[in-house]
Amino acid sequence: MKRRRREPDNISVVYTVHATKKLLDRLKEPIEAPVSEPTTKLGNWYAKPLFWKPQCALFVNERTFLSVLVPLAPAATLLRRFPEALAMTLEAHGVQKMFIEEEVAAMETVGLSKTQSRQLVGVLNELAFLAEARHRDATTHDDVTVAMKLSEVPLGIMGKSYRFPDQALAELVKEITGAVEKSETLTTRDEATDATVHQLFSRPKGE
Repeated sequence: MKRRRREPDNISVVYTVHATKKLLDRLKEPIEAPVSEPTTKLGNWYAKPLFWKPQCALFVNERTFLSVLVPLAPAATLLRRFPEALAMTLEAHGVQKMFIEEEVAAMETVGLSKTQSRQLVGVLNELAFLAEARHRDATTHDDVTVAMKLSEVPLGIMGKSYRFPDQALAELVKEITGAVEKSETLTTRDEATDATVHQLFSRPKGE
């Protein structure tokens, strides 16, 4: 289904993608005021381009820090293709089919806006760094596989506790649907696992 851009006075934007300047330059679409209260379950997203080959766009969810990777080209259809890529990522996380279908259906109209939160841009940049490292070292460059790996990394912003994106997603889905998540991959990790994650993805000092 073709996603629509907002038309004046008759279609309301239901969520916003906050894009970095480099991505805005690639998309060449009108910049709008962000939606303060998105009507989608996952809410608004931040996004930036990744200049590997082939180029991708990294989308990061405001509420959970969930990552979704989407081929950048053709840039003109990136925002229309994003919901389908999100659906594939949510399915890989074991999210219920009904939740996925309802979320994709709700993402009918999207607004494009500049980034607002420096802290969320920091999270976006950190995930971009990790994604590039994973893409460079992995034997497979499947977008969903890389996104799943990013969901296992603890992330946080100043003044707030760290979270694992996959766990944050599971908690949000549970809160919305009332379903009990039983997947073993979403259980709380022990200290040894945390240390391994930090070792695998630690940024060299000075960068």
